[in-house]
Amino acid sequence: MTSEVALTVNGAAPRRLAVPDSERLLDTLRWRLGLKGTKEGCRTGDCGACTVLVDGETTLSCLTLTHEVQDRAVTTVEGIAEDPEGRRVLAAFAAEDALQCGYCTPGFVVSLTGIRKELGASAPDSAVIEALQGNLCRCTGYLAIVRAVARIGNGNP
Repeated sequence: MTSEVALTVNGAAPRRLAVPDSERLLDTLRWRLGLKGTKEGCRTGDCGACTVLVDGETTLSCLTLTHEVQDRAVTTVEGIAEDPEGRRVLAAFAAEDALQCGYCTPGFVVSLTGIRKELGASAPDSAVIEALQGNLCRCTGYLAIVRAVARIGNGNP
């Protein structure tokens, strides 16, 4: 069955889309809206590559049906720079070279932005890193990502 869904993505005016009831948000973003920054990794919610923010909260788009975000605000990595915390995360990742192949980077950036909002700016780095455990990377060894978290926690951009 197909239903019409109103989506607000990256602050743009709501778009009405006819979407199968079983369609995942990940597929709607990538294939209907052309927002390819949100990556598909595992399709089981284990890797974090597909993380987006829904009303500011981290959400795995591979486990979320599109109709579940009806009339809610979705932010993808393409829209994260519009958020002040997102800009800080992007700057820290750039300063610490916290990427290698880059496939997982969008999920880490969006997750870290959401986690910082959820936990608050004064959250200890250890709590932030623990909250990032749902994001996997096969290339970096995580040290640069940990340095980026510490850079933000120390008040650096």
